[in-house]
Amino acid sequence: MIEKGVVPKIQVGIFSGKEIGFTLNGVFVEKGSGKKLTGKWTAVMSDDRIKLVNGEQEYVSEAPADLIPIDPAGASLVLHDVTIGVNFHWERREDQVFRGSLRLITEGDNLTAVNIVSVEDYLISVISSEMKATSSEEFLKAHAVTSRSWLLAQLSKSLSLQAEGRGHQAEGSRYTSYIRSADEIIKWYDREDHVNFDVCADDHCQRYQGITRASSPAVVKVINDTYGEVLTYGGAICDARYYKCCGGITELFENTWEPENHPYLQGIIDNTQPPEGFKTDLSDENNAREWILGFPDAFCNTSDKKVLSQVLNDYDQETNDFFRWKVVYTQEELSRLVRERSGIDFGIITGIIPLERGPSGRISRLRIEGSKASWTIGKELEIRKSLSKSHLYSSCFVADREEDGDGIRFVVHGAGWGHGVGLCQIGAAMMGARGYSYRDILMHYFRGAGFEKLYNSQTA
Repeated sequence: MIEKGVVPKIQVGIFSGKEIGFTLNGVFVEKGSGKKLTGKWTAVMSDDRIKLVNGEQEYVSEAPADLIPIDPAGASLVLHDVTIGVNFHWERREDQVFRGSLRLITEGDNLTAVNIVSVEDYLISVISSEMKATSSEEFLKAHAVTSRSWLLAQLSKSLSLQAEGRGHQAEGSRYTSYIRSADEIIKWYDREDHVNFDVCADDHCQRYQGITRASSPAVVKVINDTYGEVLTYGGAICDARYYKCCGGITELFENTWEPENHPYLQGIIDNTQPPEGFKTDLSDENNAREWILGFPDAFCNTSDKKVLSQVLNDYDQETNDFFRWKVVYTQEELSRLVRERSGIDFGIITGIIPLERGPSGRISRLRIEGSKASWTIGKELEIRKSLSKSHLYSSCFVADREEDGDGIRFVVHGAGWGHGVGLCQIGAAMMGARGYSYRDILMHYFRGAGFEKLYNSQTA
């Protein structure tokens, strides 16, 4: 369990590679040997150890190698050529600057750079990395509490597993993240994919880019104003999730991750009342079709450029469609794509059939039929990965097979951006712009949850 009154530290996996280039701005001490390092270095594998090279010097360390700043407040470190947006449409490389310590670990044939930093310093970066620091104060506060709750819930889970003497995927775990039968693959992806650090730095967990994204006094203020505050339910920290856009209704936790129901993560309409002209039981295929092809009122149904520019960083604004979107594939394109992405040779794809939908309309089990094979796949991210070169924006879609003189094509109409569980960032930003308090926003998306202060800023 998280120790109350103490600000925890978090281990964040930044990226992996055959070699890792970094620059130490300030003097850092290698924990194992006491050797002092500064300036630009490259780390490579040397048998089972780690060799650090700076052009003039070489130093070999046992793994892991912990580099700790002598002056944490005045020092920083730069990691070079970090890949961000892994497998997303805007994937790119950039240098990133971090506070805290650098841990270099070995994972198979690769090195992994891990940043060790306090939870509150981490959150300043997350809030600035996930969205513009110029967002409304109440929205930023809501996001700070959401991000802190998710993070500390994961730490609490890890500590509980360690206390029981078993790892995330060890024998005896209550669930597995991969189920395969004769013609069905059900798989989900979560923070527990990481066994050598607490969270990763990309969208798989929470987008974290150190102090690369210039923070602002506004972000520091909302972190201080909500310092140590988390959402709780039944005496436990809430596993609070978030994403870009729900598409009008939020999704159940168990339809995306492990089969565990969280009462505070339910399907809720992203509005003060049900929109007129729509049936909102989207587990029904006809209702889901009308909803996806329609344009219901919702907090996240907005074209307000001011609010969107606050929520979305520059590279996210490269995507203009989020509430409703459309993708078209020829039959040959889709057949090739699904084969490459799933590893299954379906032959020529003949049908895409939803078998189960959640309350948001997101598909949790999808039947893909082909001339050589037919399989059922799930959960939502596995579906999104199988039907796109990166990820479909969401698994809330309808796919229509159309024939014309040019052949067969599949037209996919979709709703929302992301998994749909918990806080809808665009919806929450609109609520903040309309004058809702951060607690009002959180109670809208996390029904039945409460608030608790785990530690105060004086203990930092």
